[in-house]
Amino acid sequence: MLRSERLLLYTPLIALDLLGPAAAGSDAEAQRWLGSRTDELVQHEDAREGFLSMRADDDLSGFAPRDRFKLMRKIEQRSDGFIGLTAVHVADARYAGATSVDLRTGEIGGWLAPGFRRQGLGVELFRSAVQLGHRHLGLKAVRAGTEPTNTACRGALTAAGFTPAPGPTRFTMGNGREVDACWYQHRREATSRCRSGS
Repeated sequence: MLRSERLLLYTPLIALDLLGPAAAGSDAEAQRWLGSRTDELVQHEDAREGFLSMRADDDLSGFAPRDRFKLMRKIEQRSDGFIGLTAVHVADARYAGATSVDLRTGEIGGWLAPGFRRQGLGVELFRSAVQLGHRHLGLKAVRAGTEPTNTACRGALTAAGFTPAPGPTRFTMGNGREVDACWYQHRREATSRCRSGS
């Protein structure tokens, strides 16, 4: 578990810990930058709003089991080789987004729900990913790629201590869309690995 000023980040414990963050990144604005596969998204706006209005300790009994389990299977399949953290807003316990680290490449990702964007929380999210990578997973470098036009992401990465780094200039997203890419990295020679980070 990690804590920033306004976010609590932890490994998903219950179904809602997967579905809340999936809903947080399923809207059109988020998908402009994330490019997820359709089957990884919470498709219906009403369902997205429902998940995002829930608190982390709420009950999922009102949602149809077949819908939530189908999406959960897709999320779990995609998470192989990744350590993901659910981000909950400390003030109201609502799902704010998520971050993840790819154990093979050290690449991080992250997103915020619509109600938590443009508040400086991206910096906290990326700082938490840095802490996860260096302090818990023993990675000397964590990397992030983004589109050159994604000024919010680039600003958050820079404010979190990332510096420009070499990398491929084109990237294919999960939905098959190919985009221009620029890369950032955060290096730390002194790292540690906790028992749960294996």
